[in-house]
Amino acid sequence: MRVLVNVEMDTAKGNEILQAGRIGEVMEGILGTLRPEASYFYARNGHRAFTLVVDAADSASLPGICEPFWQQLDARVEVLACMNADELGEGIRRLG
Repeated sequence: MRVLVNVEMDTAKGNEILQAGRIGEVMEGILGTLRPEASYFYARNGHRAFTLVVDAADSASLPGICEPFWQQLDARVEVLACMNADELGEGIRRLG
């Protein structure tokens, strides 16, 4: 199941990690575990934010996807099931 993971980092926590020189290590660790097929980084609501496209085996995978962001970044996390154009075509075909 493909999911979009929208993450909005807590500014104070992000500043703490950045000033400690650990932001690269933390992000590489999380991204290395999740291995997103795509990742986009930007500012959102005045915070550091990013969107990842991740393959989740099933809904039981969601805690493992979200917890690192909550525990390490004090982040707000939103997970949305999504599909690419080929999957949308298959879904429409299945409608009959």
